[in-house]
Amino acid sequence: MWTVPNFLLCSFVVVRAQHEVNLKADRPYLRVQLSYSAALECCYTTNVESLELTWVMHVQASNTTLGPKNVKSSDLVTIGNRRESDAVCGTLSFKSVQLNDSGLYQCFLKSNKIYLFSHGTYLQVYRPLEKTINLSENTKNKILTAEGILLLLCVLLPAASLLYQSKRLNQLERKKGMREEENIYQGLNLDDCCSTYDQIERSQAHGPYQDVCNVVEAEEEEICLETP
Repeated sequence: MWTVPNFLLCSFVVVRAQHEVNLKADRPYLRVQLSYSAALECCYTTNVESLELTWVMHVQASNTTLGPKNVKSSDLVTIGNRRESDAVCGTLSFKSVQLNDSGLYQCFLKSNKIYLFSHGTYLQVYRPLEKTINLSENTKNKILTAEGILLLLCVLLPAASLLYQSKRLNQLERKKGMREEENIYQGLNLDDCCSTYDQIERSQAHGPYQDVCNVVEAEEEEICLETP
């Protein structure tokens, strides 16, 4: 476990260490499902021969950060290193991550005059959501078919209702028109209509001009017929 004096000492020598050790960018974040494998690494270039690399872990709990705590090798955790063309990389591998493996992992580089932390990678281990209902494929297909039928009914029923209402409105309008036509002829006397029609026909037969003598004779005849 690192103490406060050691951490302050590391802070004082960071400026000097950066001239001798050049840290490469670390992966900032890694999210892994519970019981899956995970691999972390930190790479750097240096001209210092005797440089010791140690993995440390910071854990966040109750709004505070605990650590750094040394990471040790075990059956589930493997610590190693590999060389690239111009850099050295420290590796940290988990065979099966657990929930308590979540935290910030950093490489701590140490020599006679160098105390330096890498940028670090935050590892998050999550538990997947479990299915509350396990359904077979046949059941899922039946549910999808039922949903399709319900959607079809939701479309057809309103359309059929609108068609029925429009047809009923057309029938009511026709009945209303027929009643209005019947009401036009109600209250009319057919005898009056016939006498009026006869007068119109008689006036058209005589024409617009009549002889005065004929009119006088007609009046005399009517007078004679009326006397007893």
